[in-house]
Amino acid sequence: MSIFVDENTKVVVQGLTGGQGRFHGLRNKAYGTQVVAGVTPGKGGQDVEGIPVYDSVQEAVDATGANASFVSVPPKAAAAAILEAAAAGIPFIVCITEGIPAHDEARAYNTLVDRYPATRLLGPNCPGIISPGKCNIGITAGEIALPGGPVGIVSRSGTLTYQALYELKQLGVGVTTCVGIGGDPVPGTNFVDCLAAFQDDPDTRAIAMFGEIGGSEEEKAAEFIAASVTKPVVAYIAGVTAPPGKKMGHAGAIISGSKGTAQAKMEALASAGVHVVNNPTEAGIKMAEILKDL
Repeated sequence: MSIFVDENTKVVVQGLTGGQGRFHGLRNKAYGTQVVAGVTPGKGGQDVEGIPVYDSVQEAVDATGANASFVSVPPKAAAAAILEAAAAGIPFIVCITEGIPAHDEARAYNTLVDRYPATRLLGPNCPGIISPGKCNIGITAGEIALPGGPVGIVSRSGTLTYQALYELKQLGVGVTTCVGIGGDPVPGTNFVDCLAAFQDDPDTRAIAMFGEIGGSEEEKAAEFIAASVTKPVVAYIAGVTAPPGKKMGHAGAIISGSKGTAQAKMEALASAGVHVVNNPTEAGIKMAEILKDL
């Protein structure tokens, strides 16, 4: 199985007529994802290489039965695009947009929780999600992912998401689903959400988790793993040498005082029984070793 998306997922790309939306939307379609529609206000009736374009998400849903959205629009329009998809009944939204103002992110997230609890948001500022061989929504290169499982991956970092997939592929280890949750301060989906889904997925037998400095999401994940996860977990935390008070790449990757350090996260995870490693290559090797004994 897989989590969140599979071969039956039907995707509408918000911003399909834009440069990024077109490029990645067509790559997702070429991978085999059911990209059934695009949305750009004022451009309804057009098409992008056979994909029909609609003026609104509601029109696209009514016409195609889309049940997932890929939001690839500029930062100023992204929060409104997310809420438009939720209002149209889309249960799963992937937003790759980087640079959305934090107050817009917070407002959109809280509106989803309050008005659209059946809708899950992945991102913003994330690489997306891939269930190899079934569905790819976002900017991950499908060719670096080996289908079939039995490993589930969840990562805050986009580039570490790609390296995790490729390290496992080189070792002949397949993946059920790889989820890039993004590194912004207000993520729609967090580590615990993904860990719970992987724990419930019978085809996911082990979990790889890639975190980074800043915030407390990894510590929360450690608490959840200790209490609720019975499958082996391998983790790598980026940012061991990062200086306090400096933003490192992501808006959420900043150490504040003694909180959010890589060392504190690694210690919390290790105390929860997680196999903590020192680099992404070690993560792949450790995972392959664990799978031999399962």
